[in-house]
Order: sequence, then structure tokens, then C-alpha cells
Amino acid sequence: MFAGSMTALVTPMNRDGALDYAALAALVDLHVEAGTDALVIAGTTGESPTLEREEHIELLERSCEIAAGRIPIVAGTGSNSTAQTLKLSQAVDRLPLAGLMIVTPYYNKPTQEGMFRHFSTIADAVSHPLILYNVPGRTGVDLKPETVARLSAHPNIAAVKEATGELERVQRLRDACRSGFSLLSGDDATAAEFMLRGGDGVISVTGNVAPRQMKALCDAARAGDRARAEEIDASLRALHRDLFVESNPIPVKWALEQMGLIGPGIRLPLTRLSEPSHDVVRAALAAAGIEVRGTA
Repeated sequence: MFAGSMTALVTPMNRDGALDYAALAALVDLHVEAGTDALVIAGTTGESPTLEREEHIELLERSCEIAAGRIPIVAGTGSNSTAQTLKLSQAVDRLPLAGLMIVTPYYNKPTQEGMFRHFSTIADAVSHPLILYNVPGRTGVDLKPETVARLSAHPNIAAVKEATGELERVQRLRDACRSGFSLLSGDDATAAEFMLRGGDGVISVTGNVAPRQMKALCDAARAGDRARAEEIDASLRALHRDLFVESNPIPVKWALEQMGLIGPGIRLPLTRLSEPSHDVVRAALAAAGIEVRGTA
């Protein structure tokens, strides 16, 4: 169900932090034209922790309206509270979404059983399929392959976004999870190899600035064309690395601003990219053949 080049889209904002829906529409159009397979709205890259509840819902509503069926929309609705995640997920379950992406509960560090119950509770209560999101580097907790396998037996849990970068997990997950369960990389630096080893796709940060290249990379890797996949991946390697030179989405929002695609808005506690990192990100964009218009 979930496969290919999926982009974890930034949330465009004006300088004062207000959401910029005109820029959002332009980004959606860009990804439709580039052939991106799906957009994840209000994930970590979309600054979901700083969105107020009604604003979060409106962002998803407007994204569905803008997409108008041209590209699947996945809604990020996770938090570290099962009750809050449930309420938000149910509030947007009426929308024409492809699915809901639910991150592992952060900071409170639940057990594997706690996470199993957390995701099962949400999956039982909504109509849209869930993508489990495992990103221990940000949450402080690791959803183990054996727990993913247990959850994959739920008919409404369709995929996992695995952001550990541990490639040996691909085969472990493929062997343990039910047939048809989608394995998605959440780590751009290892995504090509993840798919070459049998993964189904990637939910990408790099895809924000290089959507056509990421689409081509995914198509090649999923077709088993290692030479072509590695060739494309080599041109994107600096982006995979340097879009994380500071906390995501700081660098990717700055890059998109320099490309003339979004404004300068980002919400505290995140800040704009620091001056020493400007040349680093510019060089990564240049290595990928991406034109930069901005100078600041």
C-alpha cells in the first residue's frame, strides 16, 4: 500500500510563524509534477510538536484540499500520549487521507508492551491504515522488530518507517512481518541500500529539495537496478548528510528558502540555520545540481 518516494514535507511559514498556505500549495504542485508517490504532512519535518491542535487539523484539511486526489496525503498524528494521539487521529479520520503516521511515544520511554498497546489502541479506533514510525535518535525509545512483527498482524497497521539506519533490520522485518506489510526507510543516507535489500520505499527529507532525483532513485532501487540507484544516490549523498548538519528541519527549510520555494518562518525552539552552516548546505545543493536563488 505504501511504497516508493514519499516526502516528509516541511510546513511553510511566514517570518512571524503563521502557516503559509500559498507556499504549501506550490510545494504540493511541485511534488505532483515530480512524481512523488505520497506526502507526509505534519510529521517531525513538518514541525508537528509546535502545531496547536486546531492548527494541526486545519493544516491537514487544507493539504487534502490542495492535493485534490492528485497525490496521497499521509497525516502525522502521533504524540507521547495515547489519549491525545487517539483524539487527534479520530479528528482527522474523516479526511481523504491515505493513512496516519504515528511516531513512537517520545520522552516517557514506554516498554515494548506499552508501545504495542499504544499503536493497537489507535489502530482499533480509526478507519485509515497506520504507518508505525520508529526514530530512536529523536524519541529515546526503539520499536524492536519483534514488536513490529506483532503489530503487523493487525489488519489496520500497514507499514513501518524504520529510521534507525540499521540495514540488517530489513530482512528481519521482512521475515517476521505479515505478507504485504510495507517497509519504509526513514533514513535518507541508507535508503537506497534499504530498498535494494527488499524495502518498499522511503519517507524522505531529501525529497523536499530533490523530489525528481528521489523518485528516480526509488524507482531504480525498487527495480533492483543497483548501478543506477547507486549513481543517483552518490549525487545526493551530501544532501543526505548535510540536511542534518543542524536539527531537522532547520537545514531543509533554509535550503527551500534559498531555492525561492518558501519563506523564512520556523518556530521556536528551532531557529534559522546558523551562519557557519550556510556554505555547507549550499555545497550540498550544488553537488546535487540544485539551483539556489537566495544569498542569505
